[in-house]
Amino acid sequence: MKLLSINAGSSSLKFKLYNMPSEDVLIYGNIDKIGLDTEIKIVINGDITTKCDILKNHDEAVNYLINVLTEYRVINSLDEINGIGHRVVNGAGKFSPEIVTDELIQRLEKFKFLSLVHMTGHIAGIKAFKNILPNVVQIVVYDTGFHYSIPKENFLYSLPYEWYTKYGVRKYGFHGISAKYITMEMEKRLNKKPNLIICHIGNGASITLVKDGKSFDNSMGFTANEGLMMGTRCGNIDYSVIPYVMGVTGMSMSEVDKVLNEKSGLLGIAEVSDNRALEELINSGDEKAILANEMYVNRIVDYIAKFYMRISDIDALVLCGGVGENAVNFREKLLSKLGPLGIYIEDEYNKVISKFSDINTGVITTKDSKIPCFVIPTDEELMIARETYTLIK
Repeated sequence: MKLLSINAGSSSLKFKLYNMPSEDVLIYGNIDKIGLDTEIKIVINGDITTKCDILKNHDEAVNYLINVLTEYRVINSLDEINGIGHRVVNGAGKFSPEIVTDELIQRLEKFKFLSLVHMTGHIAGIKAFKNILPNVVQIVVYDTGFHYSIPKENFLYSLPYEWYTKYGVRKYGFHGISAKYITMEMEKRLNKKPNLIICHIGNGASITLVKDGKSFDNSMGFTANEGLMMGTRCGNIDYSVIPYVMGVTGMSMSEVDKVLNEKSGLLGIAEVSDNRALEELINSGDEKAILANEMYVNRIVDYIAKFYMRISDIDALVLCGGVGENAVNFREKLLSKLGPLGIYIEDEYNKVISKFSDINTGVITTKDSKIPCFVIPTDEELMIARETYTLIK
């Protein structure tokens, strides 16, 4: 069974085609800057092809992808595509994967304000595939889905209860597709339903507390802007800052919201959002970059310590996401602050693990650490394919 795993953004289309249930990747790539000078990357059997084109919208991007599949003889006929799985950031109260229908698209449209940029891209991708491959079953897999098991005392805010019952105001949690994949990988390694602290650290960042193999809490909340300081998102702040800034600047609520989501975090302090650029500035002695990195790491440490206190027996700390998987200096700084929890970094192991070396997974703590720290590359596309295969089957 051949399944497409799709992550559509506002101006991007990330894709992988799997042969299931063997989970063999037949082709993968990215289509970026849709609507501008579009950049296209295609990988087949390790061979990378890059191109530039002008694709005006998601319909043109999907058409391009379909042509690539036949041009490179990955498939002989469109009938070979048995299903399409889409990442959708927020299920708006729904958690289980669902088959795409007109009613489902209408519901996503209604609640896209919860994560406007992401949801707009997801919906555009779903509609494009629906127009071009109308007879292929499409599935949505919610990034909030794994967090369905968070207990009420952990997902409720201390707000009027009717805000939850009437309006759905609650913590939903995000990066659930990644957290579920990591949890399944750790189940194999530990041969049990584990208790974990999973740190998904990339441009977006969150920490998930897993109890007995199920999500027990997550640092993100009603939207993905709660919790940690991130590449461009502010994370936790005093809500009173918002009306104050609106009053002194004359900014509208939507303008402030844009700043909190797109111009804050590392970008707001250091004027860069990419960790590699941040490290270059740190190495040059840039004071704001050093300050931003200290804030960044401290907030992650705070959540790890908080979650550590919630479960008495943590089996492992896991680092994933672009920064967690590859940033050696970040990992060293983070773990150096976790000594009070009995976590001690093994420098030799830490320095060799990244996607840029021959070793991309492993333990980076010493043998006498109370809790081992694993680095495991996450695979959201594979998790989407698994969920899609299960539902279609």
